[in-house]
Amino acid sequence: MILAIDVGNTNICVGCVDSEKTDFIERISTVRTKTELEYAVDIKTILDLYHIKRTMLEGCIISSVVPQITNIIKLAAEKILKKEVMVLGPGIKTGLNILMDNPGTLGADLVADAVAGIRYYPLPLIVIDMGTATTLCVVDEKKNYIGGMIMPGVGVALDALTARASQLSGIGIEPPKRVIGKNTIECMKSGVLYSNAGALDGCIDRMEEELGMKTTVIATGGLAKKIIPYCRREIILDEELLLKGLYVIYKKNCPASHDLHSYSSSHDNA
Repeated sequence: MILAIDVGNTNICVGCVDSEKTDFIERISTVRTKTELEYAVDIKTILDLYHIKRTMLEGCIISSVVPQITNIIKLAAEKILKKEVMVLGPGIKTGLNILMDNPGTLGADLVADAVAGIRYYPLPLIVIDMGTATTLCVVDEKKNYIGGMIMPGVGVALDALTARASQLSGIGIEPPKRVIGKNTIECMKSGVLYSNAGALDGCIDRMEEELGMKTTVIATGGLAKKIIPYCRREIILDEELLLKGLYVIYKKNCPASHDLHSYSSSHDNA
């Protein structure tokens, strides 16, 4: 079992993963002013909640899109595990062929998503990751990462709406009772939910049209479970995708590790 940590702009996703399953996934807030010790306490608290002891963990891998705190999280994890922690970046083997203008600019989280998608799902793929931003990434039938799309995340769009419109107060992202809202709150909830669901449906259609073939579509990220059920396209919800990708990458870079086995997940080869 390994500890997998994904550092995002809004949340830090922490989980324990092995070849069979993901034991848990928890999220803590990304706070750029926290110290190494404070993050170490956060990680230790999560592990204690799930009765995971340091000796049960083979190692740890981190992906991060927040360079300012990547090393702080690394040192925090090393304080808990008492061993060196792997950080996804230059020098780490992923097996992913990135056909972008500048492959080095691709976020570590998207690399991990794509690696897991290739490992566990039929190609070609569209991988949707719904966090601070909503990203759509495309992997072709030859396992090449060929590009994608970035749009404002659900929370970012909602915050912008409420910040710019003085009569619209902040709301949560819960499903409305109906598509055609009968009051301001219902209208806002319907607008946020169905505009994002409709945008994903439309983007998938256009991407498949450009590819000239149908794809397997997978969605992950903290907000995916709130939006994906309202999409009209068939989209597989896999909240463990990123951590599964980190596990695959960790094993690729540990020659002494045993061979990977298939994930015993209901999503496998869907």
